[in-house]
Amino acid sequence: MSWAQNGGSFSLGDLEVQKGGVIRDAKIIWQSHGTLNAAKDNVILYPCSYTATHPDMAWLIGPDGILDPTRWFIVIPNMFSNGVSSSAAEQADWPTIVTSYDNVTAQARMLREVFGIERLAAVYGFSMGAQQAYHWAALFPGQVERAFAVCGTARTATHNKVFLSSLLRTLEAAPEYIGNGQFSAEPRKALKAFAHIYAGWALSQDFYRANLHLTALKAPDLDTFLRTDWEERYFARKAANLYAQLVTWYNGDISDNPLYNGDLVAALNAIQARMLLLPGRTDLYFPPADNAAELPHLRVGELRPVPSVWGHRAGNPNVSAEDFNFLKSAVREWLDR
Repeated sequence: MSWAQNGGSFSLGDLEVQKGGVIRDAKIIWQSHGTLNAAKDNVILYPCSYTATHPDMAWLIGPDGILDPTRWFIVIPNMFSNGVSSSAAEQADWPTIVTSYDNVTAQARMLREVFGIERLAAVYGFSMGAQQAYHWAALFPGQVERAFAVCGTARTATHNKVFLSSLLRTLEAAPEYIGNGQFSAEPRKALKAFAHIYAGWALSQDFYRANLHLTALKAPDLDTFLRTDWEERYFARKAANLYAQLVTWYNGDISDNPLYNGDLVAALNAIQARMLLLPGRTDLYFPPADNAAELPHLRVGELRPVPSVWGHRAGNPNVSAEDFNFLKSAVREWLDR
């Protein structure tokens, strides 16, 4: 079955960001799936995860997918520095910090000016996309009916920051690093180290113990898996963009803005959206305990961990049918409420 798909580029002009600096001639590249109804009440926003672009994310959209474009109008706004929307690799004086707040407020402007959309039936996000979903719910509490935070939290936890710091310091140690998140050339040795660090965090100990990198992902051996699934993935990205998005992730905090002035509990209390928190049981970045600490402060929320050994990738299950079906069932149930 086919459905309408469209896309475009939304110009924001010179965009002053929250922590200082300007994204010059800023733009958001977007893609939509489905048809906006006359009441404009069938909108699901689907923000990006780390390094992901709209083609990377379309696999879960379909009549039998997690998000059904025959029922919903699904909009994917590419995040700043993903290499599609305005990105650090294109601007030598890229701001030191671009936050999820910057992304979400720009997305709100895009939805309003392109489509006349003021209210969302849902925001669905995985990982950094989940952080943006949480930001949407906190920054626009009267405009979001539901939010799905899949393997993501309202504030980047300290342990998560330790992981992100290891990646940032690896990139900064490259001889090609010239400061402020910029590089004189692509730092291939540093990117190889970056990829190997990532592989140890993105998938759980249980995943490797079960040899799923060999069986489910069909690698002949560990070295090949690290090369084809991780090194090649990051060799295909610009180091400046990887760096900039890590900074965004590191600074993730729904309360770090003039509405809440750093008071996370107040920000959680203000959310009116029905929140479904879907952490991976074995996720090392965003473990269920972090969402469990948020849950008592939400007006309407449920914690439903994905019972998976796939670590963080349980929230992006383009290989694991069991994890896909778990997410599909949970999300569709909540969309029917």
